[in-house]
Amino acid sequence: MAYELTIEPLGVTIDVEEGQNILDAALRAGIYLPHACCHGLCATCKVQLLDGEIEHGDASPFALMDFEREEGKALACCATLCSDATLEAEIDEEPDAETIPVRDLEGTVVRLEQLTPTVKGVFIQLDEPLRFQAGQYINLQIPGAGCSRAFSIGSAGSDPSLIELNVRIVPGGVGTTYVHEQLQAGDRVTISGPYGRFFVRKSARLPLLFLAGGSGLSSPRAMIHELLREECALPITLVYGQRNRQELYYHDEFLDLARRHPNFAYVPALSDAAQDAGWDGFRGYVHEAARAHFDNDFRGHKAYLCGPPPMIEASLATLMQGRLYERDIHTEKFISAADAQQVRSPLFKRI
Repeated sequence: MAYELTIEPLGVTIDVEEGQNILDAALRAGIYLPHACCHGLCATCKVQLLDGEIEHGDASPFALMDFEREEGKALACCATLCSDATLEAEIDEEPDAETIPVRDLEGTVVRLEQLTPTVKGVFIQLDEPLRFQAGQYINLQIPGAGCSRAFSIGSAGSDPSLIELNVRIVPGGVGTTYVHEQLQAGDRVTISGPYGRFFVRKSARLPLLFLAGGSGLSSPRAMIHELLREECALPITLVYGQRNRQELYYHDEFLDLARRHPNFAYVPALSDAAQDAGWDGFRGYVHEAARAHFDNDFRGHKAYLCGPPPMIEASLATLMQGRLYERDIHTEKFISAADAQQVRSPLFKRI
């Protein structure tokens, strides 16, 4: 059984299956609703019910308080319909966003590569092409666990049926343990996607600054390769940080890109280079390397941040001190159920 859901202010009506949450139904219809944790904890996907009946699901009483429920508010990632309904959501217009419905796809793992001691490259040949914007991510189904995990698409090539994921092992993590210890070449996998609003705002026509840490390199790498394939003439800078040289994957690739493309600058940084005596690059954190490279002046740029939360928070502070503000800063953070309960910076409502 399906219900009809009208989403305002778009005036669009979609079908929602019984038991399907509102967020999933919207994304699969190609309609983006703001969201983050997808666990009912962060309140990013809060919407206003104008008409109809819903079931709130597992929405946290802290993210959705009792008085808000009485006022007709709901969390789209948890709420399911009990009747035809109408809701209102805060949907920002993004001129560079493509309308791409989320789909379920199957594929075969054709190669696994140990990129660093803690990061594994997973190459999946899909049964059919996946249309996505560079910077977006997919959800990978974890067999036997009844769940999925989000991983950025790190593909550098132009083949939309061959995708690359860079997966860092997280001790005790269900998804990353499966990838590092159980997944084999030849295995069949199921993904869904694409997800996310992390993509290049090309219409801005501004110099681009990418700040990446750890396996957060995936999205910026895909975005940079796409820009260079399209012969983008704008200045492009990648500041990429790891703890030590062993973890600095795709380093030689970016050095080669910098040699071949005069508008591309690569700034690698090692935060714990004590054992790397021969390292002649920057020693310190990503935000410190960016500050030094730009002499603490980031005006006139579009910045894209991807990495662990501490790196992103430090980079946000540095960019603001260097006179770059929210409208020109974009980031993608994967928020777990635990992360969602942490306090987020009140200075940044969208990122």
